Amino acid sequence: MSLMTRRQLCAASLSAVLCSALPAGAALPVGAAAPDFTTEAALAGQPFKFSLADALKKGPVVLYFYPKAFTSGCTVEAHAFAEATPRFQAAGATVIGMSNDDIETLKKFSVEACRDKFAVAADRSGQIMKRYDAALGLKPDLADRVSYVISPQGKILYVYASLNPDGHVQNTLKAVEAWKREAAR
Repeated sequence: MSLMTRRQLCAASLSAVLCSALPAGAALPVGAAAPDFTTEAALAGQPFKFSLADALKKGPVVLYFYPKAFTSGCTVEAHAFAEATPRFQAAGATVIGMSNDDIETLKKFSVEACRDKFAVAADRSGQIMKRYDAALGLKPDLADRVSYVISPQGKILYVYASLNPDGHVQNTLKAVEAWKREAAR
């Protein structure tokens, strides 16, 4: 197989993986600019300011929105992201979860559910979730369960939306690993 044919095949494969879970009518489609933000966050119980722009300087960012800390689905999802954090880090990605919980709740959640592996951010005003079209339709003060993979250039690489916490980690990890393979070419 020629180098050009191989690259075309890899590019088509990457495109298929990255676009496969795009929800219909998403406000932030693959290729759109990811809105920048800075907000309060917690990692291992310690508060800090999380800046998307700063995190993107290190590599892609997996930004996942979830409805409420310490609820069953959100805890299951946080545990799954915690277990997969070494694989995300090996691919050069930063994981950040986001809800409208207050920072005191998130400090505890970052220890208990996130197991000190990744940060969770507070969107108390709900403005970030609205800019990412991640507000829960029936209860817009809560986040829907939506995961984005954002490229270091600030573009949406992948979107996965499902209230079921299963699939978010696996699908975003596949997208990050596909990005890494493509970036290495």
